Amino acid sequence: AQRVSIARTLANRPEVLLLDEPTSALDETLARRVEDLIAGIIQQERLTCLMVTHNRAQARRMADRVLLVERGAVAGIGAAKEMIDASETPA
Repeated sequence: AQRVSIARTLANRPEVLLLDEPTSALDETLARRVEDLIAGIIQQERLTCLMVTHNRAQARRMADRVLLVERGAVAGIGAAKEMIDASETPA
C-alpha cells in the first residue's frame, strides 16, 4: 500500500515529496525496502522530501536535517545525526 501511495504521488510530478510515517505499519525488512525506494526516488528525481516520523533510527538513516519536536515544542533544528544523538543523551 505504501508503494502504491508513493507511485500515485509521483505521478503528479511534485516538487516536494511529503511523507507522513511512510513505514509505520511495516516490519523492519519491508520498512528498509520502502526507505531504499524513497531514497532512490528522491535522488533520481532530485526531490526535496519532508517526512514525519517517530522513529529516530529511521530519521538518522534517511534525513539530512531534522526539526525535532519534544513534548509539543520545537527542541531543535539541525543536522540529523547531531540532533538525534544529542536528544538521546541523558541530561
